[in-house]
Amino acid sequence: MQGENPVSGVTVEIARSISGRSADYEASGTTGAGGRARVEITGSGGYYRARAMQNGSSLGSWSSIPIKGGYETNVDLQVGDKARVTGSYERFLVAIGEGQAVHIRSLLTHTIAASLGDPSQNAVELAVQNYGMVHGRNVELGEPIDGMCGAVGGRAGAEQIVADSRVLGVIGTSCSGAAVAASQVISEAGLVMISPSNTSPRLTSDLAGNAGPDYHPGYFRVSVNDLHQARAVADFAYNELGLRRMVAVDDGDPYTTALVIAFGDAFAAVGGEVAVSAQIDKGQTDTTPVLAEFAETGPDGIFFPLFDEEGLPFAKQVREFDGLEGVTLITGAALLDSEFLATPQSEGVYAAGPEVDLGSNINAITSKSVDEALAAYDAAYGGFPGTPYWAHSYDATTLLLSAIESVAIARGGKLIVDRNALRRELHATSGFQALVGTLACDEFGDCGTGRINIYHHTDTSVTDPSQLPVVYRFEP
Repeated sequence: MQGENPVSGVTVEIARSISGRSADYEASGTTGAGGRARVEITGSGGYYRARAMQNGSSLGSWSSIPIKGGYETNVDLQVGDKARVTGSYERFLVAIGEGQAVHIRSLLTHTIAASLGDPSQNAVELAVQNYGMVHGRNVELGEPIDGMCGAVGGRAGAEQIVADSRVLGVIGTSCSGAAVAASQVISEAGLVMISPSNTSPRLTSDLAGNAGPDYHPGYFRVSVNDLHQARAVADFAYNELGLRRMVAVDDGDPYTTALVIAFGDAFAAVGGEVAVSAQIDKGQTDTTPVLAEFAETGPDGIFFPLFDEEGLPFAKQVREFDGLEGVTLITGAALLDSEFLATPQSEGVYAAGPEVDLGSNINAITSKSVDEALAAYDAAYGGFPGTPYWAHSYDATTLLLSAIESVAIARGGKLIVDRNALRRELHATSGFQALVGTLACDEFGDCGTGRINIYHHTDTSVTDPSQLPVVYRFEP
């Protein structure tokens, strides 16, 4: 700064202040239009000195700048005045010694919606095995941590993870409700989290450049933003099925609530009407009061993006409720699992969700095709995964490990990983060839393909989501 004016194009050089030694200005950066430069230094904390050079001339020099090791420090360098530290935050360097492992963790659901979380965990383990070492270090996944598909479990699991300073990143959560709490804890600790199955727009953005209310830096996902699912369901219901008057229900969860709101907006945009949007409680199995309200409006379709615990009884009671005979039922990705598909009430239901027939896609990092990964899954865990999000979990894990390997620097027998650099590397993801397709991450962490299928379940003997007939495909 010169007076109140920031100066661009200035080379800022930093050196450790050591008594009796001349300054060794090895680290430097150049100021941009705002007069700010980023300079990365290595070594322990202590006092540093700085100088500013432009066109071979010195603009100023400063000494006695305290910098805490492992933290990013903001320093104002005012020409003709002392250096002022304005902020020191976030431990961002992790050193991995010889013989030590690269640590990542999973935060998925296992006691609630286990049909989603357990196959995802299996796929994470498979991906770690297929990936192999990172710069000669083993990858340590640790014991699975249960996010329990809700805010309490998500926060508790995240707090357990960040207490371990070795951890670089997290695969999770399974459910958007858990991510709302977990992502804040993970973000504030400087880590990254990549979800295989969170879909709520609240966690990333409105896809129009505006951050969601629950977005936190360091959060990413390979699953598809539910704004795409909402548009797919609305277009399919209106233009393919000819539905004009629908009702919808959520359970108060950030996933179901945001999806119902998004669907209402999308359905209205194409000319339809959502006559009633109702809400049930988590764990509520008697939904007849809501069904009575629905029946009074005379709908031709019901959108119920619920989880198994509430969705199974809801679908059963709809079939038995007077006044709702013949109503078309459409659900979301949370019920696109083997548990729901095996029930009689699932027959005839349309389900929106990610692509499950992934064809000949290959994960370029492990060189495994979809068929090879499924065969390995079957050999290790028995049978098919039961949820389409197994592939997302595999890809999320390889994406995280690949980013860690890209930013890690070998120095003095140690492997140094800059957590901030890890975030930047993930945001820069583009053209990442994965089992689910090509991934590219935007500024708010949405990395998914945006593609959504509508499936029609007509035979309860078919419980593998990948075997369901596709009746509609959506691509943004």
